[in-house]
Amino acid sequence: MDSVDYIFILTAYAVASVIKGLTGIGFSTSCLPIMALHLDLKVAIPLVIVPSIVSNLTIMIQAGSFGEAIRRFWPLYAASIPGLLIGLNILIAINVDIAKAILGLVLVLYALLTLANTPYSLPEIVERKLKIPVGFLTGFINGLTGSQVMPVLPYLMSLDLEKNSFVQAINISFTLSSLIMLISMNQYGYLSPDLLLTAITSLLPVLVIVYIAGRIRRHLPQVLYRRLVLIFLLFTGLIITVKSIL
Repeated sequence: MDSVDYIFILTAYAVASVIKGLTGIGFSTSCLPIMALHLDLKVAIPLVIVPSIVSNLTIMIQAGSFGEAIRRFWPLYAASIPGLLIGLNILIAINVDIAKAILGLVLVLYALLTLANTPYSLPEIVERKLKIPVGFLTGFINGLTGSQVMPVLPYLMSLDLEKNSFVQAINISFTLSSLIMLISMNQYGYLSPDLLLTAITSLLPVLVIVYIAGRIRRHLPQVLYRRLVLIFLLFTGLIITVKSIL
């Protein structure tokens, strides 16, 4: 990689760290589109995995309620594993620009509709029935496109979780997916020593930025926090869609 590559990588890390700290989500989802402007997706994904895991763990420590999230959503987390492995195998074999464009449009439509309407709460019986399909689809879309937020994010947002409970629940999903992605990318030969070293050397600034932004997030009102998450999804969807079409 040359100096331009490193500029793109560092810029992506900095932007993603701010978003991750403020919203509790989105390191991979915001980092990948920036890197993908200049780097191949199969290079960008390995670069994102290590700092994504570390940023997730930082947010999880700040949020608390780890045991509660595991007890409530373990079927969702377990179901994401086979979905992720299937999506990764398809990613290795085909060009996924169409899949990424569709994902981007879905993110845009969901964000716009949710911003325009009052929050909707899923009944408890529906919540239970959707855990496994939501987990599987989240893993599949993550493996195929590198994005970790659909459909787990709208699912969790529909449960009226308290801010820290929501952040904890979704970051467990992110962390599990990232760990499996790390192992799989290494097996496929995409996690080279150079890429791994580049990712590791970025950890200190990522941690500092995520921690500072996370302290700010703790003081945000619930309504404002929810709006920030949706605005982030809207812009992410637009970036993914435009990049895929171009």
